[in-house]
Amino acid sequence: MRTTRLSDGLISPAIGLGCAELRTDDLTGDRQAHAVVSRALDLGVTMLDTADVYGPELGRNEELVGRVIAHRRDDVVLTTKFGLRFRPDGSLWLDSTADWARQACRESLRRLGVDHIDLYYLHRRNPAVPIEETVSAMADLVRRGDVRHIGLSEVSSETLRAAHTVHPVAAVQIEYSLFTRFAEQELLATCRELGVGIVAYRPLGRGILTGALTAASDLRAADGRRQSPRFQESNLDRNLALAAHVRAVARKIPCTPAQLALAWLLARGSDVVPLAGMTRLEHVEENSKAADLTIPAELLAELDHLADGVAGDRYTPEQMALLDS
Repeated sequence: MRTTRLSDGLISPAIGLGCAELRTDDLTGDRQAHAVVSRALDLGVTMLDTADVYGPELGRNEELVGRVIAHRRDDVVLTTKFGLRFRPDGSLWLDSTADWARQACRESLRRLGVDHIDLYYLHRRNPAVPIEETVSAMADLVRRGDVRHIGLSEVSSETLRAAHTVHPVAAVQIEYSLFTRFAEQELLATCRELGVGIVAYRPLGRGILTGALTAASDLRAADGRRQSPRFQESNLDRNLALAAHVRAVARKIPCTPAQLALAWLLARGSDVVPLAGMTRLEHVEENSKAADLTIPAELLAELDHLADGVAGDRYTPEQMALLDS
């Protein structure tokens, strides 16, 4: 797979692998995760993204990723995150203090079984903590050799600028897809002005852009997407109609809808890296081919205004309050 320069010194594959949904609950899950990640690395999908809060229990996903890459560490651009914490009652709070940045990094290094993290993100920022305090601590981690590059996730342009004055920010991770384009209003321009790469999570619109979801009945009762306004009642009907348009465009190329969604993001600029969640080997094979796909200009234009018709916020009001700080 071709590579891209996200920022000075940070080279990434054109497409990364989001590891959050890899199973961590039994030996079968371990074997499946090992097969998926190994095949991804073979195909050049070498950026692996995890976080300390991913998994059924704190740190479980990091531990899984650590086991899977134990014999291929040099092949991997390893990224993880800190800043989201859970109280004993399961409620969420944000901790972006300097002390937690240092402690969380130590614990992530231990769980991952590595001596350094290639890209370390602040997962969410607590607005009560000056971003300069957090980034100063992250810069100390770089100086210690525990971290190679630092990143931020779901922040405003103002926060990014303030952070960048303390230490260069290598990448901002943001939700970005055919259906989610708010980053184009200001943040992308700021990233490009500062030389900061863009890592696009949920590039497949939480699965709606793959074509696999065609009706509300396709969502299991426990599916977390049911909590998102975009996947509720009339909003979902409207969004599924837009997804059908994506499938129609994909047939013209021809390619799969997922490949089209990833290739569309790659066409937004060489500094944009889609981070696709892949849990099955066939997904790895399919999605990796998007890096070589070219979408004709007239079809890009046909897709360009789809996001204007998307119905519903991407998160609940409580979750939306944690964003763009």
